[in-house]
Amino acid sequence: MAKKKRLSKKQLAVIEEMFSGELDEQQVLDKHKVSRNVYNRWLADENFCAEFDRRTDSARRQGELIIAKYASLAAAKLVQLTESKSQETARKACLDIISLPPAKKPQGPSETEPAGEQEQPQLSDETVSRLLAVLAEEKKENTK
Repeated sequence: MAKKKRLSKKQLAVIEEMFSGELDEQQVLDKHKVSRNVYNRWLADENFCAEFDRRTDSARRQGELIIAKYASLAAAKLVQLTESKSQETARKACLDIISLPPAKKPQGPSETEPAGEQEQPQLSDETVSRLLAVLAEEKKENTK
């Protein structure tokens, strides 16, 4: 098996800078005095691409983790907004709630309810009524 070639300090510095979020790609290349031709050669190098892909996957996972952490808070806030005195705010919150994709079931070894699964919060009768009213209003507007 061939030994993996290590990335140069400059390559690692460019990758690090790309993922810091401060500068765009061309600004990073300019800062590190890397020509577009050299960068294109790096992009053709499997070691450089592997590191770049690893960083991209890591950044994506971090973003998904942040979204997962705050999804229940955002959902609770939307439910609260359905009780707003402003009809428009309540209507938009209702529409946002009904347009949410269904939650994915956790993947586990068993098809039965996973241990520690949290019970979903229940909507009040008033909130359900408002949601249904918004749905009916939307359907009526769409049939006009």
